[in-house]
Amino acid sequence: MVQSRSVSAGSGGTVLRRLLTDPLGCFGLVLVVALVVAAIGADWLSPWTPTALNVRQRLLPPDMTHLLGTDHLGRDILSRVLHGGRIALYVSIVSVSAALTLGCVLGMIAGYGPRWLENALILVFDAVRSFPTVLFALAVVTLVGPSLTTIMLIVVVTTTPIYGRIVRVQTLSLKAQEFVLAERAMGAGPIRVLAHHVLPNLIGPLLILASMEVPVVITIESGLSFLGLGVRPPTPSWGSILNDGYNFIRDTPWPVIAGGVPIVLTTLGFTFLGEALRDIFDPRLQREP
Repeated sequence: MVQSRSVSAGSGGTVLRRLLTDPLGCFGLVLVVALVVAAIGADWLSPWTPTALNVRQRLLPPDMTHLLGTDHLGRDILSRVLHGGRIALYVSIVSVSAALTLGCVLGMIAGYGPRWLENALILVFDAVRSFPTVLFALAVVTLVGPSLTTIMLIVVVTTTPIYGRIVRVQTLSLKAQEFVLAERAMGAGPIRVLAHHVLPNLIGPLLILASMEVPVVITIESGLSFLGLGVRPPTPSWGSILNDGYNFIRDTPWPVIAGGVPIVLTTLGFTFLGEALRDIFDPRLQREP
């Protein structure tokens, strides 16, 4: 039996050990784990109901009762930040997973299929990517209406071509390798070749790309919510927290800080984690010392 050559770095335990030896990778992993734990346990970690109003305690500074203070409606900011993290994580994971799956399938079809199909898919990819993401998002939200589903649809449509083009290039390179040619000579069909020999060699690069795409999606969701075109009130979102804080920044800076710091930490966490995974799965691209 002809065996394909995998670019994986080994078992999951090996990857974790190598990740923990990288200071930036370990720091990124801690930030990502903290975000996931905070999002999943938001109901238990939140000291108050995120939508509970108490106008008498509006714009309070941080204290032992409200660790991050309150907003202009007296809502506990810490509770809203925790539940906003759940929204951000949900949108990013669902959107990136859907775009990754669709882009992987279309990219392998483009790279392994006939030339006319490849050209047609490339034309579609280029057409979609020719639209600026922000303008495309504003146009779709204006036509369809703001909602979580709309945001996820925007992300899937705009990011699928990114994965598709990368997978296409990798598939074109892999299908000319000797182990793939030998498998085809033995009578293996396209589905078997793609599933057993091409896809396993794409997992590493795709995981790296997906990890770095998560903060981009979170920024898109937060930006649309900041503009009032994303998550609808009173559902908490980091973008809506920033918007509320911006309107009352002369009275208190805490809502802006509470809404902005999680976005920064999330971006740093996934970026450092993605760079560490890149070094593990493809040592040729390691950072310069």
